[in-house]
Amino acid sequence: MTTVSRPILDRGRAYEDKQESQLLVVLRRFRRHKLAVISTILILFIFGVSLLAPLLAPFGRDAIDLTSPVRPAPPGTHDMAGQIHLLGIDQLGRDLFTRLLYAARVSMSIAILVVLISETFGMLLGAVAGYFGGIVDTIISRVIEFMLTIPTLPILLIISAILLRRDVVIPLPGFINRLLSGLLLAPEREAQKVVVLVLILVVFGWLGAARLMRGMALSLSKQDFVEALRAAGASDARIIFRHIIPNGLAPILVDASLALGGVIVTESALSFLGLGVQDPTPTWGNMLSTSQSYMFQHPWLPLVPGIPLVIVSIGFNFIGDGLRDALDPRLKR
Repeated sequence: MTTVSRPILDRGRAYEDKQESQLLVVLRRFRRHKLAVISTILILFIFGVSLLAPLLAPFGRDAIDLTSPVRPAPPGTHDMAGQIHLLGIDQLGRDLFTRLLYAARVSMSIAILVVLISETFGMLLGAVAGYFGGIVDTIISRVIEFMLTIPTLPILLIISAILLRRDVVIPLPGFINRLLSGLLLAPEREAQKVVVLVLILVVFGWLGAARLMRGMALSLSKQDFVEALRAAGASDARIIFRHIIPNGLAPILVDASLALGGVIVTESALSFLGLGVQDPTPTWGNMLSTSQSYMFQHPWLPLVPGIPLVIVSIGFNFIGDGLRDALDPRLKR
């Protein structure tokens, strides 16, 4: 029988570790964070169900049950045709389960759009500031510092009140309006108001990503490989987009995952105060707002949008924790 010595086995394992891609290492670390894995599954399930809202919803989004003598009606209420309202109906007679599915789609779509736009913009601006330094870095840094001194929530309330209450519409190409209308399952007029809210949230959403990427770019721009690329004649744009940004992407991913929960809570707060997405477009925030007048007589009513809102916002925080541990280069494999 042929035997293999311990040193040879150790070298073989070391070689296999070297051959393992960084993505597999990150996935293995992420799987160790059980709460992050469970949160990912729950959020993917909720978002997947919301994408299938037209197929799963038993009623139309704004369909009103005229046969119910009680409004709001508790879960399990039947209409005259024998159809059941799983979560009851609201004060106007609309099926709450149906509106919950549509609200999940709208709220999570807003969060994804805001985070995608703001993180991309902040990442590019921070990379430019950290790479070039000098007057460019000074101007961008002073702008970031000035905007960070502004109290975010009062300004958001003021801007939302001015723009949304006056029906300000952002002029967009027709195909974008149709795309957003299909994404949100709402008429184009309602989708345009959502665009206004998205842009309002983006204005203050890029600051964290810009600061993180600026710090990474300041460090990376002093590395030997960047100097070698410059000596080889590589353009600044190529260095930034092919080397600086990819190597500084880890903290941006963590920041984005944490920002998703924050954007959902912020949008819900604005909609709850009547300065976000307006009825009849359903979101978790305006569903909470409409339920507050009936919550003492029907205490289950705010739980319908409140429970998924809490699950999703906490879930994104757990995912951020898991990504932070998985992407930390100081941890062992």
